[in-house]
Amino acid sequence: MIIALSFLAVLAIAFFDVASKETIVSFQLQEFELGQISDRTITSSKNIGPTIEHPITVEKNEKIIKKGFPITEEGYEKLQKLAASPTYIDYRAFANALIFYLLLAALAIFLFSSKLCGKKMDTKEQVFLAILFVLVQLITVIASKMAFFDTSFALPILIPASLSVMLLTVLFGQQNAIFFVFLLAFSVLFITNFDPIPAFFLVASSITAIRIVRRIEKRIDMIFASVLLGIFNAIFLLCIKIIFNNPQTFSLSIIFGNVFNGFVSGILALGLLTPLESLLNTASVFRLMDLSDLNNPVMKKMLIVAPGTYNHSMMVASLAESACHEIGANALLARVGAYYHDLGKIEQPEYFVENQMGNNKHEELNPRLSVSVIRRHVKKGLEKATQLRLPKEVLAIIEEHHGNSLISYFYAEAKKQDPQVSAEEFSYIGTPPQSKESAVVMLADTVEAACRTLDKPSVSRLEKFIKQLVMTKVELGQLDNSGLTFKELSSIQRAFVTILAGYYHSRIEYPNQKDPDEEETGEVKNEKGTKDSDKKNIKHKTQNANSVLIKKSKKDVKEK
Repeated sequence: MIIALSFLAVLAIAFFDVASKETIVSFQLQEFELGQISDRTITSSKNIGPTIEHPITVEKNEKIIKKGFPITEEGYEKLQKLAASPTYIDYRAFANALIFYLLLAALAIFLFSSKLCGKKMDTKEQVFLAILFVLVQLITVIASKMAFFDTSFALPILIPASLSVMLLTVLFGQQNAIFFVFLLAFSVLFITNFDPIPAFFLVASSITAIRIVRRIEKRIDMIFASVLLGIFNAIFLLCIKIIFNNPQTFSLSIIFGNVFNGFVSGILALGLLTPLESLLNTASVFRLMDLSDLNNPVMKKMLIVAPGTYNHSMMVASLAESACHEIGANALLARVGAYYHDLGKIEQPEYFVENQMGNNKHEELNPRLSVSVIRRHVKKGLEKATQLRLPKEVLAIIEEHHGNSLISYFYAEAKKQDPQVSAEEFSYIGTPPQSKESAVVMLADTVEAACRTLDKPSVSRLEKFIKQLVMTKVELGQLDNSGLTFKELSSIQRAFVTILAGYYHSRIEYPNQKDPDEEETGEVKNEKGTKDSDKKNIKHKTQNANSVLIKKSKKDVKEK
C-alpha cells in the first residue's frame, strides 16, 4: 500500500516534469537544429492554434519534419510551438518515466526486503522512506527547471540527499541509508536525462555523510560532521570536474553552494532528529544515549525499591555490552536493553531472590503461584516500557530475555507434589530471541545469576561453567532465531569470562582484619592474636556459614 501510494506520487511528479519540459516524442528540443538532416519523422497529434509567441498553426496529423530531409525554418518553428504548447503532452516521454519508475519500484522492493535487510521494515520506516524519496524527487525536478540550477554542477546544491541519508542513518541504520542512496541516484540520473555528474556527486556526498555520522554518539558531533561534509563536497566537485572535463560554467559560487549544502544538511539533521526520534520512537544512537542515563526516575526508583535487581541489571549490562563489542552487534542497544530488562520486578521486588534479605516469600506459596509471580515480571516490564515509550528494539529485549525457557526449580518442586504436572505451566510465556542483541542479553542474564552460586570462581571454572550454560541454551533451542554463529558464541563466552574474572578476583587479608561474625569474649589476647584453639573454632564456624550460604544461593538462582 505504501509503495503503491509513493509510486503514484512519483508518477504525478514525473507527469509534471514531462508536461513542463520542451520535449517532442521524448526527445529534447535542443537535439534539433535548423538545417540538420532529420533522423526521424515527427507528426503532430492535435491541432494547435496560433499564439503571440508562435503565430503559426499546427494541424493534426501534420508531418512537422521528415526523416532524411533537412529541418526547415518553418519546421523548426513548429517544433518549438509543439514543445512550448501547454496543450501538448509528450506521452511517449511519460511512458518512458512510467516504465523506469516501475523498474525502480521493483529494485526498492528487493533492496528493502527482509532477506536482504535481515529484518522486516516497520510501517513507520516505510512511510518515512517514501516521504523522503518523494520530497527529494520533487525538489530535484523543480530545481532542474530553474535558470541557475539547471547545470550539472549547480543542480546538486538544492538536492537534499545528504540531509535525507543523515536522518536515515541515525534513525534506522546505515544499511537502509546506503540502499536509499542508490535509489536516489537512479532517480536523479533519469530526471537529468542521464547526465552522470549530478548522480555521481550525489552518491559520493551521500556515502560520505553516512560514514561520518554512523559512529556519532553525541548531538554536538553533528556540527563537526557538517563542516567535514562541506569540505568533502568541495573536494568531490573538483575531482568530478577534472574527471569529466565538462565545458559548463564552473564558478566559486557553485563550489560554495555545494559546501553550504553539506554544512546545512548536518545542521538541519541535528534540528530535525529530536522531533523525529519522538515521533517515530526509534532506537537511534542519541535516543539510546538518553535512555542509558541512570539518573532518570525509573532507574532511581529501581535502585531504591529493588536494589538487588538494580545491581544485577548493571552487571548484565556490562556483560552484554562487552560481548556485543566482540561480535560487532549494537553494544549500546544491548546495554540499554539490559538496564530495563527486569523493569517489571519493581512491582513485587520481594519475590525475587536478589532483593530478599533472609526471608524467602516463596516458602509460603504453592509452586504454581510462585511461578505466576515470577513470570509476571516480563509482562509487567513490557507494560511499563510501553508507557515509557521505549523503542521497539528495547521492548523486544524485555520480552525475549527469558524466551520460553523452563523455570526449573519450581517445576521440580511441583513434580514432588504431582508427577503428572506439565512443563508448559512452569515455562515463561515469551518468544526466544530474534536478534543478536536480545540473545546476548539473555545469555548475560543467565550467566550473571548462575555464576553467583559458583564456589571459588577461578578463570578455568568460569570458562567451563559459562560454556555449559551457553550450550544449554543452544540445546533448548533458545538461540535458533537469533542469528548467532558458534564462532560468535565463543567470542561471547570469552567476553563474559574476562568481565566476571575481574569481578570475582580474590583479595588479600589485611593485617588485624577481624571476622564480623566473631563474638567478642572480652578475653585478653596476646600480641600474636587469638589462641590456636579459638582460631580453630572460628575457622569451623566460617566454613559452616559459607556452606549454608552457598546452598541457599543455589536454591535462590533456581527460583529466579
